[in-house]
Amino acid sequence: MTDMDSDAQDTQDMARLAAGHDAALNELMERHGEKLFHYLIRCLQDEEEAADLAQETFVRVYQHRAKFDTGQKFSTWLYTIASNLVRDRYRWRARHPQVSLNAEDKETGTELGARLVHPDVTPRESLESTERLTVIQKAVAALPEELRAPLLLAEYEDKPQAEIAQILSCSVKAVETRIYRARRQLRTALGCLLKQERM
Repeated sequence: MTDMDSDAQDTQDMARLAAGHDAALNELMERHGEKLFHYLIRCLQDEEEAADLAQETFVRVYQHRAKFDTGQKFSTWLYTIASNLVRDRYRWRARHPQVSLNAEDKETGTELGARLVHPDVTPRESLESTERLTVIQKAVAALPEELRAPLLLAEYEDKPQAEIAQILSCSVKAVETRIYRARRQLRTALGCLLKQERM
């Protein structure tokens, strides 16, 4: 399905949802749920919190179904809701002590980063890859919220700057500036890692 077909289907499903056909929400979740979940994991660095916020995002979609503007893309609206929930979660975290960015999965006993390593690599390569991933995750997580959100939307969600501006309620120029600043800060933070790789 092309993006245009998907957008048209989203608009139809939102119209159906607003008309009382609750099953349309399932179709929206099927099309957007996984990608949204991965975006939230990158934002929050916590699978459980990401799952909670993904669910809450679709609850908000359902609650505000009658307010959806059919003139805008559903995915833009969806990511706006999710980004606002992430912002709220960051505020909550600032007021409460945090455990760890790389908490273990209770079932497997491994960190999320360890599960992203390719199975055919040597133990040394696996360790180096995990260490690099951890450094990158921490560097991204350390970015100020206003820089982290546009960077994640641009780099991982492939959102154009105009759409990111809509999601974050700011100008396209502000998005461009924030992404530039985020990349510059990341380059500085990751400088040590890059030097180690060259050795």
